[in-house]
Amino acid sequence: MPFDYNLDFRHVDFRQQPELYRVGKGEQGVLLVEPYKGEILPHWRFRTPELARESSETIYGLFLDYLKREDFVGADMARKFLQMGFTRARRYANHRGGKKYDGPVPDDKKGQSGAHGRAELPRSPEDPQKAEAAAIFKAKWDEAQHHPEYVAQKARFMERYGK
Repeated sequence: MPFDYNLDFRHVDFRQQPELYRVGKGEQGVLLVEPYKGEILPHWRFRTPELARESSETIYGLFLDYLKREDFVGADMARKFLQMGFTRARRYANHRGGKKYDGPVPDDKKGQSGAHGRAELPRSPEDPQKAEAAAIFKAKWDEAQHHPEYVAQKARFMERYGK
């Protein structure tokens, strides 16, 4: 099921109401779902390989803690932050300044990823620091999404909530 952007995210505690959470695609909802955003975001950094390594290890540690507590929503949000570390670092590796598309995001698409009809800007020469940071996050993201306990908890969540 697609991620539901129509919820009142300011007033939903997804730890208390996991049935409202939808996995969606990719990183959908990564900056909306509380209390997890508040727990994970302060650790998310990708500016240098050193920061990416420290950040990805910390977030992966949170991922493991969520799994241990059988908090699938928390584990999935940590997985999304690892994925976002990869995608954002790759964006900065390919586009100096991180701007990938020409023009502003349409008002009705704010908070959603994608081009939304905008042209992609030309790529810059690759930034090797950001490319290395992306590779660090990619390794942790792969480790998370293939972790046997994550796969099992995801299957149970999907079966229970159909989301």
